[in-house]
Amino acid sequence: MAKYKMKMKKDWSLVCDRTTHTRCDFTGSNLTYIGTYMLRVRASADGVNSHWVCIEFCPDKNALLGPPPRVELAPAGNQLNVTISDPLTSTQGSMKKHVISLYYRILYWSLSDDPQGLKPKVVDSSNNLVMLPEQEAWTWYCVIIQSRYDYYNKTSGYTEPQCMQTEGDTPYGQIFLYFLVSMVVCFLLVLLPSYAFFRFYRVLKNTFYPSIQLPAHIQEYLCDSSPGSDMPRLLTADSEAELCCDKLTICPEVVLLEIHLPPPLTAPPSELEQDSGRHIRQDSGDSGIHSTEGGSAQQGCSGREPIRTDQEVDSWQTLAQVKMEEMGRDVIMKVQYF
Repeated sequence: MAKYKMKMKKDWSLVCDRTTHTRCDFTGSNLTYIGTYMLRVRASADGVNSHWVCIEFCPDKNALLGPPPRVELAPAGNQLNVTISDPLTSTQGSMKKHVISLYYRILYWSLSDDPQGLKPKVVDSSNNLVMLPEQEAWTWYCVIIQSRYDYYNKTSGYTEPQCMQTEGDTPYGQIFLYFLVSMVVCFLLVLLPSYAFFRFYRVLKNTFYPSIQLPAHIQEYLCDSSPGSDMPRLLTADSEAELCCDKLTICPEVVLLEIHLPPPLTAPPSELEQDSGRHIRQDSGDSGIHSTEGGSAQQGCSGREPIRTDQEVDSWQTLAQVKMEEMGRDVIMKVQYF
């Protein structure tokens, strides 16, 4: 059983009765923070009571002090701003309403110089917004805070460490790095989709409108037999055997051979004809027999080497050209079959 009363009063108020716990909560008793109270407690068992044990209790002197419930850090150039919330009472009120001289002790250190925080810098302030001095730009700092009340030498525990980097003037190297990053992002967001769209367009164009067409003698087997139709013709089970090919080889175009014939034989010049005629007339004037023999000799000569006329030469050239065209067609047909 536990009871309490104001120090200068006589009436006791009951708080805990017939409880098996070794502690009693006076939070709901609405004790005044700066008042002085008398508390007493005794134990009871099987109707037997112990003596009362009395103590004097002053919340301002004996109550514990809690740390700040919330701490926020914000960079301000090459320094840090620390925002501190006041410790709370049991009714969620600010402790500064009861403890006017409450202040905060701030410990901070640089992670680069003192990673373990063995030699922190100390700042004491009663303000809720504190700017930490002696800091360097672009440096990480960690902060812990404690509530303090020097009248009764009361201190709270420290808050959890919070770390943040200070700011400063942006170096030129960092500006150049930002420029490169922006260029890469622009390339990824603009050029790559454009290139992908171009490649997709090329694939569609080459699929539906190919630049290389099949030869005509192959298209006639793939397309419908009706005139002017470009629809593909499907092969059925009863299709002709010639349509089933194990291997198809496309050969380049065969170049036909050209044969250049020598120029046709022409008649001797007119002067030679006049001289030969003059000799014949002279021989015939001398003797008729000689003329006859000469004629026979001339005929014998012409029998051994006959002279071709222009019509005979042209007909011979035409016949040779026809034979060469037939040979060329035979070569093309053999290449296509292979």
